[in-house]
Amino acid sequence: MLSLLRQLADSLQHDNHDMSNRHLARTIAMQTLFSWDFNGKREKDLGDLIKQNFKQFAPKFNDHGFVKSIINGVIANETEIDNYIIKYATEWPLDQITIVDRNILRIGVYELVFDKDIPAKVAINEAIEIAKTFGGESSGKFVNGVLGAIYKDAAPAFKKTEKPVKEKAEEIINN
Repeated sequence: MLSLLRQLADSLQHDNHDMSNRHLARTIAMQTLFSWDFNGKREKDLGDLIKQNFKQFAPKFNDHGFVKSIINGVIANETEIDNYIIKYATEWPLDQITIVDRNILRIGVYELVFDKDIPAKVAINEAIEIAKTFGGESSGKFVNGVLGAIYKDAAPAFKKTEKPVKEKAEEIINN
């Protein structure tokens, strides 16, 4: 997985398109959340982990704010996000979903449900692409199924709810 992330970072750093930068940012966010989850979610300050991932995988990348926004949003809303995953991935208990797929879903659910600035189809498509790149053989289909079901059930209601308070989310990463 690490070599794939480096290859993706190298290829995207030469491309100045916003979509490519956002894709790389989501990938860095997934890697950070993967490490945090893999280590038992013990870290309270993910700032060091984010810096380490940027240094290792994308030293020339400059959109740290988008990565932090995703991570802060996922962590601030983790319980609610996980409840969506539990509800819509009915055949898979949360702890049996691979760490990669679980954190891709967390990012996808965060962007789909909580981030009013990300169109639903972008949130779903980006999660699917990251799952195809870093997950297992059926990860893309699995992520598509879960996020698609969430979207189909209640997408219009999601974008009308309040976004989480940014200060609360920033507190998690900056303290």
